[in-house]
Amino acid sequence: MIKKLISIIFITFLLSSCASKQVINSTSATILIKTPTMKFYDKGFISKFDNYTQVQIYSAGKTILDMKIYKDRVCTSTFECESLKEFNKKYLNSAYKDDFLESIFNNNKKETVFRDKEHNILIKVKKD
Repeated sequence: MIKKLISIIFITFLLSSCASKQVINSTSATILIKTPTMKFYDKGFISKFDNYTQVQIYSAGKTILDMKIYKDRVCTSTFECESLKEFNKKYLNSAYKDDFLESIFNNNKKETVFRDKEHNILIKVKKD
């Protein structure tokens, strides 16, 4: 009896942990990210989930950027998760607020352009 109960609990846990995350909102966009250390420009998607925003950029049908922006960190397929402060320091500028990236990709504007000539940073998001 206990063995059967443990099996049921294990299967329930396994199935619930594999459940897919539900997208709250997904928008196609043309995205340009040009910094001294990053250069991406192509079509992609901005998808909003409960606890993160996912930015994906595709070129010739292949994913060239898959970035997840959480409240406390940024994760991509090309590097391990980093704190927002560390990400800004490495790829943008340490003077930027922690929520800078999230504010760029989560606003409701049709087109967002951020230009920082002093630090040679240009980010454009044009939602379809």
